[in-house]
Amino acid sequence: MAHNSTKRMGKTKKIGLWALVVLIVLYAAFRIIAPPLLEKSLNKRLDYSGQQPSAATLALQADMTIMDWHSDSLLWNRNILQSADYGHADIPRLQAAGFDLMMFTAVTKSPRGQNIAENTDDSDNITALVIAQGWPVKTWDSLLERALFQAEKLDDAVANSNGELVWVRNQQELATLRAARGEDHTSRTIGALLGAEGAHPLEAKLANIDRMYEAGYRMMGITHFFDNALAGSLHGVSNAGLTPFGSKAINRFDALEVIIDLAHVSEAAAWEITKQSPRPQVVSHTGFKGHCNTDRNFPDDLMKAIAAKGGLIAVGFWEQAVCAPTPDGIASALIYGINLVGEDHVVIGSDWDGSTTSLTASDFPLITEALASRGVPEATIRKIMGGNSLAFLQNWLPAE
Repeated sequence: MAHNSTKRMGKTKKIGLWALVVLIVLYAAFRIIAPPLLEKSLNKRLDYSGQQPSAATLALQADMTIMDWHSDSLLWNRNILQSADYGHADIPRLQAAGFDLMMFTAVTKSPRGQNIAENTDDSDNITALVIAQGWPVKTWDSLLERALFQAEKLDDAVANSNGELVWVRNQQELATLRAARGEDHTSRTIGALLGAEGAHPLEAKLANIDRMYEAGYRMMGITHFFDNALAGSLHGVSNAGLTPFGSKAINRFDALEVIIDLAHVSEAAAWEITKQSPRPQVVSHTGFKGHCNTDRNFPDDLMKAIAAKGGLIAVGFWEQAVCAPTPDGIASALIYGINLVGEDHVVIGSDWDGSTTSLTASDFPLITEALASRGVPEATIRKIMGGNSLAFLQNWLPAE
């Protein structure tokens, strides 16, 4: 009897071991297969490969400074140093399009059923994503740790890029990048800046502003798609302005010379921030309500107030921002902005890899071509593609 019992126990252990092996194999397969499939379903691409820009457009792309103020590429498990046939942007595709600077933005929470009208903070799609992608366990229940992990991902990419991607955290690093690229833009090195899609990773603690700053964050959104401890969201339920904690956070951002991003914040809070902060703000990815009347966009009077302080309005590439997410439609939104707030305050903020349907970095030159075909002067195109952004960073990044 004892012998039979031992055999049964041995058999049970073998079955358990095989079951564990099967689970490990299934999880590994899930980790490999699921994230790309999910990203392909969320970051859909509009294909303009059949449209080729002119030689003059390509020459201008290669010669001018280009910066994008908003890309969520760090959220996904793609290696941004390698060219991919899905998603919107990576370093090789950005280099081919002539980019000098990219603001990578960290997403840490997204409500279930996300929409531009009304959301609450009682659900989160990102938790399942970080678990599926195998992020560290500490990121599973901490928004701060998710933000810090994405900063680590960018730091690793810089370290492994053989000099093709460098940090830009201050004016000194910006000047070093500019010198490396040269006046003729012969170098393909891209400068990486880091911003946060909303300030909920602070977890309502002012000390966490400094932790994120130390990790490399130089732009902070206030809210995302839901109200948080700082303010009401443009897509939340309260429509509230700044909270007392939010007001203190604004002061700390200013003290550290962190750029404040007004994208997604309630109109009330945006007005309050423009009055409280002595520094200009950026709307990192947006459209103009007067051009594309959706709940995603600020009204024109608020946009003019942001520009009047020296701020920047970064036009996005997806439908809810520009209504027609084609090269010509994006050009139309940019031209509207130029006429509304002036050519010194309009820039680009794609929202690439932000669960949007968009043209990709490979087709970016078609926007330049659309602007030129509409009669926008080359000097103005140079400003909105990167000249305005460069001037802003040279003034408002920390000195060192």
